[in-house]
Amino acid sequence: MAAEFSPVELLKDGSDAKSPPLPTTSPEVLTALVHYYRGEIGRMAGWRDRIDRTSNWAITVVAALLSVSLSAPTSHHGVLLFAMLLVSLLLLIEARRYRFFDVYRARVRRMERGYFAQILCPQAPFKVNWAAPIADSLRRPAFLMTYRAAVCRRLRRNYCWMYLILLLAWALKISSPVLQPDGSEARHVRSLAGLAANAALGPVSGWLVLGLVVLFYAAMTYAALAREPGEGELAHGEVHV
Repeated sequence: MAAEFSPVELLKDGSDAKSPPLPTTSPEVLTALVHYYRGEIGRMAGWRDRIDRTSNWAITVVAALLSVSLSAPTSHHGVLLFAMLLVSLLLLIEARRYRFFDVYRARVRRMERGYFAQILCPQAPFKVNWAAPIADSLRRPAFLMTYRAAVCRRLRRNYCWMYLILLLAWALKISSPVLQPDGSEARHVRSLAGLAANAALGPVSGWLVLGLVVLFYAAMTYAALAREPGEGELAHGEVHV
């Protein structure tokens, strides 16, 4: 049965009169602040662990499919294209997780800059309202960066190298000697037409496959090199994920 409260037990602002009282003394405030800081550290570390897991999955996918594709001359180059798609999916998942991580990291960094840094080494001017953005974030949580910015940042930090390795492996696969079915000598690819012939995927033309790969990597290069509209936590030091 749900608990019922009389109007006397409700405050004028609609809150429950039996809610825990707010700390009133400095030791109580300090204790609450320390426990809250530890809680935010735990949430930040949890989302950081999720980010690292996604990166580890992406590295595992790249390593596994590289070994499958390059293990024999007759293995299909489409395995590497499939690896690009899987890595892209993991990049999108990691970008979503990174946006959550960025929220908790910003809270922790703001507490460290506004409070703990002043305790260790006070500097002027001291911002009395340093905790106001944290309170606003607790009352109305909101992401601090766009999904596009998160994708670009994770691509620039980690995934651009995985894409580069896959591109080099795919280029090697479609340009290296291919064993002939009749056992004759291997032929070397010496022209763009030969590359297109080797890049074909069943009924899909090799020229179309080459064009799609070029467009995909052009978009990835633009995203990796594009400047973000706001620096966010990057404006405060160099130690960032």
